Amino acid sequence: MKHKHQDIGFFERNLSVWVLACMAVGVLIGLKVPQIPAWLSTFEYANVSIPVAILIWLMIYPMMLKVDFESVKEVGRNPKGLVVTWVTNWLIKPFTMYLIALFFFTVVFRPFIGQELSRAYLAGAVLLGAAPCTAMVFVWSHLTKGNPAYTLVQVATNDLIILVLFVPIVALLLGISGISIPWMTLALSVVLFVVIPLGAGWLSRTLITKKRGLDYFEKQYIPRFNNVTIIGLLLTLIIIFSFQGQTIVDNPAHILLIAIPLVLQTVLIFLVAYLWAKAWKLPHDVAAPAGLIGASNFFELAVAVAISVFGLQSGATLATVVGVLVEVPVMLALVNVANRTKSWFPA
Repeated sequence: MKHKHQDIGFFERNLSVWVLACMAVGVLIGLKVPQIPAWLSTFEYANVSIPVAILIWLMIYPMMLKVDFESVKEVGRNPKGLVVTWVTNWLIKPFTMYLIALFFFTVVFRPFIGQELSRAYLAGAVLLGAAPCTAMVFVWSHLTKGNPAYTLVQVATNDLIILVLFVPIVALLLGISGISIPWMTLALSVVLFVVIPLGAGWLSRTLITKKRGLDYFEKQYIPRFNNVTIIGLLLTLIIIFSFQGQTIVDNPAHILLIAIPLVLQTVLIFLVAYLWAKAWKLPHDVAAPAGLIGASNFFELAVAVAISVFGLQSGATLATVVGVLVEVPVMLALVNVANRTKSWFPA
């Protein structure tokens, strides 16, 4: 199964710069034109912001187009790489994220941020930790010359596991922390932001491939959405920060405090999966994507669920957005590490 990967584009390469710019624009809107977030807040249903929901669908649908569930049939070939991915993503990552965030937010940083924000930031970190990457990993895999067909199987199986495990893991970890969880809202978020886009992506792939062929679908249809995801993300960030404006102005250092445990977690999980793959003597083109899938996050889902469950103005939403901010520079650094250590793996 071949899969055409695009190189990292202008928007993606400079994502952190765009995120900072949108944060600044959002904060200015919140402070100078508070009527805009007040007006946007009137468009809600069941605590879900309708404008943000639309933008999140614009972010997630193009990603789901890239997932070919036919590739799941290849799951039996070289299962070791999949075991590394599954165990790291679902039995290790959510729990290390929880422990690292718990230590920093409720012990180290608590004197500076207080109990309420420490719990909110912990909740946002938990949402990130339970959502392994499903889209940008195609870029990271390409940059490390990963096996495109194998990466596709890793991502497709991950998406199926998210449907089953995301809600229970988030509910378990937040419940342990004494953070009340509206189960119905959490489940509804997964339906809205995973099940529906995943189904739409599968249906689009099936119908268009049947009518126009796979070559047309991958080379002409998918590229139409190249910038839609990033534009949707950036507009979402402007809306989020228009609601977060006063919080940011009052606590600018909190962005850095949130980033510290997120960066540590990202590096730790990459090393766990990458070194495990090395110990199992997996080829580099399987090991590198395995490490990078675990290290990066499906931050679009984390942001969407944080908004649905905790609200646009919550500390949890802010924490997930900081995850977006640190993702690209940290992941590009880990791509560099993977490329420099290629000699560790069998040819």
